[in-house]
Amino acid sequence: MLKQIHFLLTYTCNFRCDHCFLYSGPEARGTFTVGQLRRVFREIPEIGTIEKVFFEGGESFLYYPLLLEGIRMANELGLETGIVTNAYWATSVEDAELWLKPLYESGVSDISLSDDPFHFEGEGESPAQRALAAAKNLGIPAGTIYIEAPSVKTGEDQGHNKGAAIIGGNVVFRGRAVEKLTAGLPVKKFDTLSRCPYEDLENPGRVHVDAYGHVHLCQGLIMGNMWETPLSSLVKIYDASLHPISGPLTKGGPAFLAKEHAIVHDNKYIDECHFCYLIRMMLIDKFPQYLAPRQVYGLE
Repeated sequence: MLKQIHFLLTYTCNFRCDHCFLYSGPEARGTFTVGQLRRVFREIPEIGTIEKVFFEGGESFLYYPLLLEGIRMANELGLETGIVTNAYWATSVEDAELWLKPLYESGVSDISLSDDPFHFEGEGESPAQRALAAAKNLGIPAGTIYIEAPSVKTGEDQGHNKGAAIIGGNVVFRGRAVEKLTAGLPVKKFDTLSRCPYEDLENPGRVHVDAYGHVHLCQGLIMGNMWETPLSSLVKIYDASLHPISGPLTKGGPAFLAKEHAIVHDNKYIDECHFCYLIRMMLIDKFPQYLAPRQVYGLE
């Protein structure tokens, strides 16, 4: 049952992080208009099961008036709301309170703040820590997101190499992470990668939506286009077994997806996401309506 809608409010970001599965950065395009937000919110009562909406990016605070209006629209429908941000705007606790107070007054439910070396390096208080303090002062529930760069640990037993494993590995190997962070990491045989460990593609509990109209089952894996078919209709007619990408994934993960479409591929990959993402890149020209936008695959 679909309970959450995550707005990719913009693909634009003031950072260009190596782990970003959307290839976001200063040059990335695709930002909602207020009219597009209204179109989505009009569909939510028609869906009838949505409980919470999130505003993400890119960096959602780059379009602050739009973010504020989106929180207001959600609050009018009685929905819980969340925001994900890198907190670049928290130059001090006092200034952070200026940014957060209107959101608090508009009814924001919680805020997630990126606080890791991908976003901020060096000693001292990070913007996320200042934003966290400001949120606490205002009574806004808030927490931090910490993504650690993957590294390799080699285990040994009585001098014999027992193999290598990823440590600190909560990076998702999609998007720019495949380009920047995969070198030297241990791999698994492709036929062991036979499920999707992160998304319920048969009965999705959440979708991400972007300004191009794409309704993402997983970033870059599209249910359909809500500017062509209303979101409520897409949700009602979606059948994973009829979808050329999510169908095979539900049956046997990326290994079966590759077999179903007769894709010639390597023998080993880091994990299911790594394999799935690379297979999808090979299929993107065949299924452009289901694998989009191209920029999240680093192709534009």
